[in-house]
Amino acid sequence: MDKKEPLLKTKTKIEPHTIAEAKQSVTWDFTEDEALLRSPEPDDVFKSSDSWRVFRIMSECVNGFDALATITSGVSVFGSARTEEDNEYYIAARETGKLLAEAGFEVITGGGPGIMEAANRGAFEANGVSVGCNIELPFEQDPNPYQTHELSFKYFMIRKTMFIKYSNAYVIFPGGFGTMDEVFEALTLIQTRKIRNFPVVLFGSSYWKGLLSWLTSTMLSEKNINPEDLGLMFLTDSPSDAVDFIKNCCLKEPA
Repeated sequence: MDKKEPLLKTKTKIEPHTIAEAKQSVTWDFTEDEALLRSPEPDDVFKSSDSWRVFRIMSECVNGFDALATITSGVSVFGSARTEEDNEYYIAARETGKLLAEAGFEVITGGGPGIMEAANRGAFEANGVSVGCNIELPFEQDPNPYQTHELSFKYFMIRKTMFIKYSNAYVIFPGGFGTMDEVFEALTLIQTRKIRNFPVVLFGSSYWKGLLSWLTSTMLSEKNINPEDLGLMFLTDSPSDAVDFIKNCCLKEPA
């Protein structure tokens, strides 16, 4: 397994964007992604190193491709890192990971706590392949112990590529902004035919019903999506139904 590299120790102060943050600004660890994505300033010392950063990005691609080359029937499971062990969604994600592993799928997550831990745990306990693609973050991303393959990434864009490339489907449990990001990124790639035959399962009807209602009443009514686009998502409250749906949709049989 790849050993997780420690976060850089340089501190950066985040400017407040809300009233609550204005009362008390947050200080946390500086990350490589922040260095890459911030806009250059005059005489910025980072300008001279941006081109060299490409080689570090390329190195993460090579390491990821090498580590995941044998993952041919992967299913990625996403959801909140804040979900506690006694939560119904944690329990369901653990069962989903178990059923996926028993069906021959490799389970891939972000490698952290909450829903990610639950899915990895289910697969691990079923003696399946349990992959964690961790990301360097200043909080909420300690790797969970239920991984047979542990990777660590500095750059979100490389990690996102690994999720899509080595997955045949996504199972999306309730979560926050990061979870929404994965939902809509996958839907965008499917809609634009960048990926094909890629099931997206939304788990938790009570959680997702508001979003689906808005997509229908607003986005569809404004003709910003087509009616068939709403059919790109499968909504369920059952781990077994989620896994059966993925098995029926995937063209190639799991190993």
